[in-house]
Amino acid sequence: MPDDHYFSAAPSATSRPQELELTLPDVHLTLVADRGVFSARAVDPGTVEFLKAVPPPPPEGHLLDLGCGYGPIACTLALRAPRATVWALDVNERALSLTASNAKRNGAPNVRAVTSADIPADVTFSGIWSNPPIRIGKPALHALLEGWLARLVPGGFAWLVVHHHLGGDSLARWLDAQGWVTSKVSSRKGYRIMKVAAR
Repeated sequence: MPDDHYFSAAPSATSRPQELELTLPDVHLTLVADRGVFSARAVDPGTVEFLKAVPPPPPEGHLLDLGCGYGPIACTLALRAPRATVWALDVNERALSLTASNAKRNGAPNVRAVTSADIPADVTFSGIWSNPPIRIGKPALHALLEGWLARLVPGGFAWLVVHHHLGGDSLARWLDAQGWVTSKVSSRKGYRIMKVAAR
């Protein structure tokens, strides 16, 4: 894979930060994105539709943004649930640095920008939110999702957004086949928004 792809740990693309705005009915964020990070030119439209569609997060506990990029989901969750701890997880060091600074800029001190090694093994999640990194390939994506879905608390849910052209429907079928009861909550502008129940 190219070194400067968004799912590289250390993207080689020359840094060129730019400011973006995310406006939702209940939250307004000013975010800094950069090259080598997912959707650097504008907040991904699937993420925007996702954040408009998902219900409010649990008010407390541990919440996970899986594949956080520069933090639009993590920061939104943190502002919607200020007493919760939001773990913003990514492999991309540039993304994590941006998420940490974007959380600070937007008054979200409850965001922790981390790699998987930074999350204690005994932490379980009241909810998981993800615009998953489809382009890492199916085997890697499936392993990623299974590993983190297994850390949902009983009665917890994951919320995923995937464009149907990128396999949103087939991913839902695969999750169901693995025993993760998956339902489509919404289809907005071609983006499938899915709810996955803890098993």
